[in-house]
Amino acid sequence: MGDVMQVLIVDGDLDAASSLAQTLQRNGYNTTEAATGSRALEIYGEADLILLDLELPDIDGLEVCRIIRSACDTAVIAFAQGRSELDRVLGLQAGADDCLDKPYGARELLARIEAVTRRVGFGDSDTKSRKGTRRRSVSLGPLRIDGVAREVRLNGELIEMTRKEFDLLHHLASRPGKIATREELMAEVWGVRSSHGMDARASRTIDTHVSALRGKLGSTGWIVAIRGVGFRFGHG
Repeated sequence: MGDVMQVLIVDGDLDAASSLAQTLQRNGYNTTEAATGSRALEIYGEADLILLDLELPDIDGLEVCRIIRSACDTAVIAFAQGRSELDRVLGLQAGADDCLDKPYGARELLARIEAVTRRVGFGDSDTKSRKGTRRRSVSLGPLRIDGVAREVRLNGELIEMTRKEFDLLHHLASRPGKIATREELMAEVWGVRSSHGMDARASRTIDTHVSALRGKLGSTGWIVAIRGVGFRFGHG
């Protein structure tokens, strides 16, 4: 994966989403598409940047933006088509880093993406340093976590993981016996630091990823919950 940006395109217009994905891919980005707000809320944790149409078929885009922003600081560019200036302002107030009218030119969008990602620091030295800490491989019994190839094998069998699932597992496995607080996991895995305590949605994000990892590894014993504190790595 390296430092290639993963962009989530959230748009109920499948043709528009596909066209945008092709444009971004030609310019060196990886893309994923979500046609509904509910789907976006299931997978946004894997994205480095979210392109969010405010007109969605199931959930208002402003609410989707608020939910994402309350859980993480992933960059969001919102799109408004035929909406008022107030709607664009509300998009920014909901947490979007930028808001763009539709239709828009490809060059303008690419410039906006570059500007937003510079502000959030994607690819900067701090980000690369954090990624570097995840490159060490870890072997514990039948489980091997390859930090360079970003692969997980259990009893020699490759286990498919999302990017955040891998980062969470590697963070815990790199510190066997050490309890990681929820605040630490949000800071180190999701890059979200808060002085106001753990947000309920952020906490649910961690629980969802822990549950998914346990299911893929076939045991709750690999990740042990420490009530009221956080999690530690176990032994399957």
